[in-house]
Amino acid sequence: MDYYLQIISNIGIFITLTLSLNLINGYCGQFSLGHAGFWGVGAYASAIYGVYFALPVDPMINMLISISVGFSAAALCGLLIGVPCLRLKGDYLAIATIGFSEILRIIIMHTESVGGPRGFTNIPKWTNSFWVWGIVILTTIFMLNLKRSAFGRAIISIREDEVASETMGINLFRFKLFSFIIGAGIAGIAGALVAHDQQFLHPNNFNFMWSVCILVMVILGGQGSVSGSIVGAIILTLLPEILKLIGSDISVWRMSIYSALMIILMLTRPQGIFGPHEIFEKKRFAKKLQKGAA
Repeated sequence: MDYYLQIISNIGIFITLTLSLNLINGYCGQFSLGHAGFWGVGAYASAIYGVYFALPVDPMINMLISISVGFSAAALCGLLIGVPCLRLKGDYLAIATIGFSEILRIIIMHTESVGGPRGFTNIPKWTNSFWVWGIVILTTIFMLNLKRSAFGRAIISIREDEVASETMGINLFRFKLFSFIIGAGIAGIAGALVAHDQQFLHPNNFNFMWSVCILVMVILGGQGSVSGSIVGAIILTLLPEILKLIGSDISVWRMSIYSALMIILMLTRPQGIFGPHEIFEKKRFAKKLQKGAA
């Protein structure tokens, strides 16, 4: 039973991570490959609070403070990398975010107060299904409302055509920076959930390959689609568990299977499962077609 509850928690955490990266890559069109770094910063910052500064109050209050600490630390890192790097585009931005993520990981690796290469232990168990899925619901509502708002449409217009957006008076740097800070902050919340769920952190759990995994979840579901991010996270979180059931040797090939899946997806449906659309939008579109036919 504990095994299945852990899988359900992992699904919720990766949904939150995928939605946060979708804000940067999907909505704003900025190619970030350092998202695991923000995830790790949020995890370690919240763990530091839990181990060294936890207040003698109810665990729910401590968890709320820990989530706030994780969000703030990751958002600050998003600001630090966003200000100098968001004037870069495409591959250059991706390289810059990878470098920043690795710098963060190496700093954590050589910081003895958080366990260094041995890992950070004795983190209090504050996360439960209520927190994980409560955050998923709040993040989903935020992303859907942002997508419909004038602010969100300005962000999406940058993805479609930066020159046209700037011509219409949109401050490109301001909106890009907002996306980066909030996306990083939400990843920090997911880090807080992981820290107080697993009760152990290691720097290698937040390396470049995890950034790739989160990006694959976004692309699989469809960049710019909240529904797609949820479905992509569910599929790719369950896939390793299914491979374990088939055979332990097969699960070792997880990244190879991810790569093959991406190649097939790019050849057959490059826009992802949902593209930029949502499930309810497809239903609404189908109803309009039926009315038109009648």
